[in-house]
Amino acid sequence: MDVQVSSIHFKADQDLIAFIQDKVNKLTLFHDKILSGDVTLRIDKDSDRENKVVEIKLHVPGHELFSRRRSSSFEQGTAAASEALRRQISKVRKQST
Repeated sequence: MDVQVSSIHFKADQDLIAFIQDKVNKLTLFHDKILSGDVTLRIDKDSDRENKVVEIKLHVPGHELFSRRRSSSFEQGTAAASEALRRQISKVRKQST
């Protein structure tokens, strides 16, 4: 699966990008027809503690799945958004069978 990671107003390091790509690629274990994923990272300046925002959009034939999570680190936000997408994927698979 092709995963594009974009960071807004900062440069994400390679370790963070590799972590995100690994988490998103693991979603193919739950649905093998995921075409691509777009991940956007942003730091929200209005918030003090949980100011890291992770948005993940997955392109599945016939569906576009989306999750946005805010947390204190991008890794935590990615893990939470990936888990939410895993639940969405299971619902989509049940609908298609």
